[in-house]
Amino acid sequence: MMSFLKQKGSFDLTQIKRQNLVEEQTSWPDSSENIDGENEKLQGKNAPASVDERKLEEEDEEEVGVSWAKLCFTIDDEGSVTMVDGDLYPSLSPSQTEDYNLECQENSRYACCLSCTKPLLTKYNPLPPNPSYCQRLKYAFMCPPHGTLASIITWCSVVLLLWAVLFSVLGDDVLPGGNIFALYVLVVTSMVAGLVIQKLFRLPPLLGMLMMGFILRNVPYVDIATDIDPSWSSVLRSMSLVIILLKAGLGIDTTALRKLGCVCFRLSFIPCLVEASAVAVVGYIVLKFPWDWAFMLGFIVTALSPAVVVPSLLDLQDEGRGVAKGIPTLGVAACSLDNVLAISAFGLVMGISFSSGNIYFNIFRGPIEVVIGLAYGFLTGVLFWYFPAKEEEGVAAKRTVLLFCGGVLAVFGSNAINFPGAGALGCITVAVVSAYKWKEAKIKIQRAINLSWVLFEPILYGLIGAEVSIGYLNGSTVGLGLLTILVGVIFRIIATIFSTACSGLTTKERVFMAFAWLPKATVQAALGPVALETVKEKSGDEQLEEYAIQLLTIAVLSILATAPIGAALISIGGKKFLQKSVPVETASNHSSIPGVTDPQTPKPNTSEL
Repeated sequence: MMSFLKQKGSFDLTQIKRQNLVEEQTSWPDSSENIDGENEKLQGKNAPASVDERKLEEEDEEEVGVSWAKLCFTIDDEGSVTMVDGDLYPSLSPSQTEDYNLECQENSRYACCLSCTKPLLTKYNPLPPNPSYCQRLKYAFMCPPHGTLASIITWCSVVLLLWAVLFSVLGDDVLPGGNIFALYVLVVTSMVAGLVIQKLFRLPPLLGMLMMGFILRNVPYVDIATDIDPSWSSVLRSMSLVIILLKAGLGIDTTALRKLGCVCFRLSFIPCLVEASAVAVVGYIVLKFPWDWAFMLGFIVTALSPAVVVPSLLDLQDEGRGVAKGIPTLGVAACSLDNVLAISAFGLVMGISFSSGNIYFNIFRGPIEVVIGLAYGFLTGVLFWYFPAKEEEGVAAKRTVLLFCGGVLAVFGSNAINFPGAGALGCITVAVVSAYKWKEAKIKIQRAINLSWVLFEPILYGLIGAEVSIGYLNGSTVGLGLLTILVGVIFRIIATIFSTACSGLTTKERVFMAFAWLPKATVQAALGPVALETVKEKSGDEQLEEYAIQLLTIAVLSILATAPIGAALISIGGKKFLQKSVPVETASNHSSIPGVTDPQTPKPNTSEL
């Protein structure tokens, strides 16, 4: 009987009687008179009962039995038992008995499962008002999944489903050992590493992405980055660079840039030339390089990395730090010019060293690249003022596509015509010129660029980290190479502080600019192997090949030594040394995605309107 009382729901004892589950119907006296009558019968048990008495007893038994049979028991989710009048429930016909029994069994199973799972459900175990760490940890793993755990499960499902989709479309290349598989794993793990670095250590996520790329290239048994096709890596890095340069161009305050034009020029050229000269002298004296190779080393090491500097400065701009004096704008603009000078000078010295091309053309290559980049950016930007027309439907989407294509053409087209230094400058210029006329309308374009950066950020930094191979590190060169880099960094810091004199910046702000002028990654990863490849193709001289290997080793060391430290110094120094203005309205439109930064887009400066 008790087994039936444990069932969820209600049941009617008349059904038990039908199935012969109760063989005898028990009569319970329901009044004091009946009790007295029973006592009298017990006292006179030897006396024979009359026919009338027996009939009366049978009728009483029937009446009491029927009233008992009509009693129904209900059991709620909490396990409480309630008896109610059976007339409130419709009686089942004999043909429905089997279905009724199955329902009772299901209800019984439900009650059993509920009693087992109740301690695991958030519904019955709410979090107390002031929970301890252990209580919060226990609550985090209760069912159904919620909060961070639910987010992790969701993104793991997205990753697995996306991989399955890629496999169904591309086939074996998505399996381990394939190019697509290696890229996919690199991007996903870089996102996760960036999230960990950002949440746990309060550092820029690009540090985690760089480290993950380095691990996947150099650690045995997990070195899947070696399966990535170099041509794919080069194209994807360039595409990612286009996104960050467009993002930077749209965020530049043209009013502040006009005020800081002279400082921007000094900051672009003086630190670059000073560091390159210092590194060249150390390379000539310590590494025994000839002067041409010493300056090749100097211009490789001196180039800033826009992939590290620009997003770090934009993050500070979104927080309102240094915006009043245009420091982020100054850094973004000067960084691109620094790259043009370093790349052009490297090409000039390498051309002289290998005697390729006209010497006068090589000398004027740098200025030519600057003119090409500025001219392309200005003309293309003006074209985007009028096409598409403002009244067209979907004008923001069309402008986004045109701007992206214009940036891609600048970067890839400059390489195609053998003027690579013009690409970055042209890409930034087209964004600056276009945004100047678009004014408030650029907010929607910024949202689209920011959203695309969520994907391209781990691609860029993961691939840059994967370009750094321990195999390039020559043990005998590491110590001298670090010394060379250290000397160059010291001279760059001094030159940067000197370049920002008479600019209206405070001492702390000038020190911050010196920190921001340290990171190196993109140019070193791209140009580091160029000299070695050129030697193998054109010369084959063993001595020159040794110089090229040393040059490549020091380029790799400069990435490892300056990219993480420089990014951390920009993030920490920006909070310490830059004054925070009132945060401006942003155009960022991302959701929170693991392993991803949340770049904000500033509202257009009202002085431009």
